[in-house]
Amino acid sequence: MDDTTAKRLVFAMLDADGDGVISREEYAARAERVALAAGRAEDDPLVVTARTAGRRAWELMDANGDGGVTFDEYAAWAGAEAFDTVCEPVLGALFDVIDTDGDGTLDLPEFTKLRAALGNPVGNIETAFDALDSDGDGRVRRADYIASIRAHITGEGSPMGKALYAEHV
Repeated sequence: MDDTTAKRLVFAMLDADGDGVISREEYAARAERVALAAGRAEDDPLVVTARTAGRRAWELMDANGDGGVTFDEYAAWAGAEAFDTVCEPVLGALFDVIDTDGDGTLDLPEFTKLRAALGNPVGNIETAFDALDSDGDGRVRRADYIASIRAHITGEGSPMGKALYAEHV
């Protein structure tokens, strides 16, 4: 899958109401949905960290400051550099929120809660988990999760991305 297709798929997930624009509220709701799925309070330090990282990402993504991000804005912004400097901290923080035992890995129920809260179709989540659980221990490590999303966004090929978006490619 090329990077434009990958970005379109991620954009569609972020544009929860499907109106062609990611609103500030849609983007901010991600941290709130993950916190709720994890059973964490809104003042939990991990939730605060995720919310703060999300606000920083939003400010950089919304290049013209109009409160909405179109696909063209998103596509121009998203890529390896934006991922490494902005997205990785957001995704890592969301991972940490759902990692309720703090061991740096997610089991299938945690992974399912995370991906469902982020808007992925539930039917593909187990396949995506299996694609990331390369050693078959029933755990997905944070670094592997982040690397797989980076590979998806940059068009390098991601087993998780391929599984999550199988019906779209």
